[in-house]
Amino acid sequence: MINEEIRAKEVRLVGPEGEQIGIKPLREALQMAAELNLDLVNVAPNAKPPVCRIMDYGKYRYEQQKKEKEARKNQKIVELKEVRFSATIEEHDYQTKLRNVVKFLKEQDKVKCSIRFRGREITHADIGQKVLDRVAKEIEEVGVVERKPKLEGRQMIMILGPKA
Repeated sequence: MINEEIRAKEVRLVGPEGEQIGIKPLREALQMAAELNLDLVNVAPNAKPPVCRIMDYGKYRYEQQKKEKEARKNQKIVELKEVRFSATIEEHDYQTKLRNVVKFLKEQDKVKCSIRFRGREITHADIGQKVLDRVAKEIEEVGVVERKPKLEGRQMIMILGPKA
């Protein structure tokens, strides 16, 4: 709340440089802010009496928006990439897919490794388990297993995350 929106009878006033002015009636505080060509901003409405500060509210809001924009720019959105293996994967195909998994983990993305079992392959889920265990063992330097291999319907899924 700023200026006339403040409803308290008296407020604890903080000056534009952060100095304590003391407890003042609301009208006097508004008058002081107007004389300095600044706004009276309620910074702690739940305090007894409420704490108000004399500041340039437009400039304050602008700086807050700039800080938020900077924080959004610096944050990294973690994506979940998927690499599909098969239970009967050949060595060269396995190495190619493993390189992709390592590349994604180095880019700080999570990787979902999945094996889809087709037809009667589901009866040999242990073969798929061995493939995923091998992947987990070979990426130990760049990533960690966040979710162990688990059979869900006709798919076995394992989730890997980058090392901190």
